[in-house]
Amino acid sequence: MVDQPSRTNRWARRVAPIFHRILDRIDAGLERGAIDALLPDGTRRLLGGRNEGPVAIVTLVRWRALRRLITGGSIGWYEAWMAGDWTSPDLVPIFDLFMRNRATLGNVARAKRGARLFARVLHGLRRNDRGNARRNIAAHYDLGNDFYEAWLDPSLTYSSALLGSGDTLAAGQTRKLAAMLDRAAVPAGGSLLEIGCGWGSLAEAAARRGIKVRAITLAAEQQRFVAERTRGLPVAVSITDYRDVRGTYDAIVSIEMVEAVGAEYWSDYLAAIARLLKPGGRAAIQFIKIADDIWPAYSSNVDFIQACVFPGGMLIHEPRFTALAKQHGLSWADRTAFGLDYAETLRLWRERFDAAIADGRLPARFDARFAALWRYYLMYCEGGFRGGGIDVVQITLVKEGA
Repeated sequence: MVDQPSRTNRWARRVAPIFHRILDRIDAGLERGAIDALLPDGTRRLLGGRNEGPVAIVTLVRWRALRRLITGGSIGWYEAWMAGDWTSPDLVPIFDLFMRNRATLGNVARAKRGARLFARVLHGLRRNDRGNARRNIAAHYDLGNDFYEAWLDPSLTYSSALLGSGDTLAAGQTRKLAAMLDRAAVPAGGSLLEIGCGWGSLAEAAARRGIKVRAITLAAEQQRFVAERTRGLPVAVSITDYRDVRGTYDAIVSIEMVEAVGAEYWSDYLAAIARLLKPGGRAAIQFIKIADDIWPAYSSNVDFIQACVFPGGMLIHEPRFTALAKQHGLSWADRTAFGLDYAETLRLWRERFDAAIADGRLPARFDARFAALWRYYLMYCEGGFRGGGIDVVQITLVKEGA
């Protein structure tokens, strides 16, 4: 009688040549950095290694990990990891490598037509009209304030810090909030609208400068938290869609909210900013952008984050977004990019997340599978920023007129 492990090993050896051809394609596409891979047939391969770059250590437990990668792209690669088809002591370098070598890797790690079509249909059902926008936001931000309190810094700021030399995470977040308020340039007694207020760190900071703040969110958990946090301060917070805000304001701040808007609504978002700003008013915007060379594939596909973490999300294509801003009478000024600060922010968040798991501080309603998903998500994003495929940008939009 042949035992199951022996039968499995023989099968792995028989199919190995097919998957080595996939590895050949990956090897050829790695111009910078390398993958040190232990394969299911017991052999080791070094992929790439021709020029300097990150080195990822990967164990392919089952060949189907590669099948899932080449058919399902980033979603398939995540599913393979969750199934135990591949492991690594540190996932960040593998995502860094995929981004850093994106031009030479081509479509090796992109979903194929069938998987792409199914994912696009599902993503299309989550388009950010008024009804879906609230549901999409709730799916991510209404996981519970106790969840985010377990691993964000004490200010509960869930966006990239702006890190100076030697800054702690908390200091970097304070620096970022100050930079955004400085861009807005609202005098004491002036009015500020914050589109997507998170847990209120910027609203509180603005109010303590003597600014009157209108803060909006679509997350019920956030609205309740901000109302309590800013009690006694000149802050009014409500659950309101940006399209439904009325009035005019001296300035607007919006930090990493536009990624939840969706490309088909970018014009609506910018039109709202133009309508709500007083002539000559300023809008300080912080957003995450996708590299221009990735945009065609990204915008016609659905990635791991859109499918598994942030329904309805879409990173910014800066040339298109800039053009739309100008169409709405908003000049584009004072651009600052700091993607490596975001990579470091994500690393620090992951350290805090891991500590929360180790100390049993994650809410009991979240199981090990959920925790694994979020650790993967934090490393996936960190690798993207380190590899240069995504970046975070601050800009100032100025409404034309005096």
